[in-house]
Amino acid sequence: MTETAALSHYVLPAKSAYEKWDGTFFTWTYPGIYFQMRRPVIEPEGEPLEESEIMAGLIPEIPDSLFEAAQGDRMAFGMALMQYAQSEPTAAKVLPFVLGKTLGPVLGSYNLAALWGLLQTAPKAFRASAARAGFDPGLGMGEQLFRALLDTPQGMWIGKSDADNLFGELRTEDKKINLFIPELADWVQSITPASEEEDLKPDPEYPLILTAGRRTDYNANTVMRNPEWTKGKRVCTVLINPADADALSLTEGETVRVISEAGEEQVELEVTDAARPGHVVIPHGFGLDYGGEVYGANVNRLAKNTHRDRLAATPLHRYIPCRVEPAT
Repeated sequence: MTETAALSHYVLPAKSAYEKWDGTFFTWTYPGIYFQMRRPVIEPEGEPLEESEIMAGLIPEIPDSLFEAAQGDRMAFGMALMQYAQSEPTAAKVLPFVLGKTLGPVLGSYNLAALWGLLQTAPKAFRASAARAGFDPGLGMGEQLFRALLDTPQGMWIGKSDADNLFGELRTEDKKINLFIPELADWVQSITPASEEEDLKPDPEYPLILTAGRRTDYNANTVMRNPEWTKGKRVCTVLINPADADALSLTEGETVRVISEAGEEQVELEVTDAARPGHVVIPHGFGLDYGGEVYGANVNRLAKNTHRDRLAATPLHRYIPCRVEPAT
């Protein structure tokens, strides 16, 4: 029961990664395109569902004929699906869920049904890429790719980008990367050296700058959640520069209070040159409740909700004015 689950009225049983079909993308293989459809390796306990099935929600009424078509040839089913979509305008935006409801039970997976649909409607650029990887560019390419992925559990090359025509892949009318964002124009033009200097003046009450989100070997979700993984290790500390530690009469390993406008957290101090003078760092993801006891510091509690990006409204986790004091 995570913190989110503890606040929920209902907790629906989703399948774990070991119990369902799911996709894996390998973006570092460019210009080759490698894809794997991971298959379930254990039978689920109880009655969990894939998230896609849980999220199917309310969709238009599906005729019995479409369910019947899903039992037969998939290409014929695809034609019946298109006819249904044309006759039921509200279905167009939820076709992946319609696929899940109709083809999902036949394949044993909503996720597999969605993958099949994506491959049938793949854009022209992807089809050209798949042809360069050796697939037949004809009308049956989607079914060909789908069968190949099911027959290749370790994943496979499904495409090859045209590295000699990079800008040809752009979908902008002028085939250029347009960096101008109208919503940011006035804001960007208002930023000057003088305004930056004024905005960056330290607050005497919060003279240090906290960066939240330090990544370590222990930021994996399961590691943060179960303290048995990190027993005897220093996994959640606040880094501080030796000069600042000396100025504040703080010592290595002591428990300190990190205080911001939003709140405060107690955490172990780690004195290190990895933090610049005036700068402290806390990893993200800790401070979770496990068996009724909290382990580590929840750095999100130090981020003020009004100190945020003016367009996206995201709190400025990387720049939090704070002070550090002894805990006692």
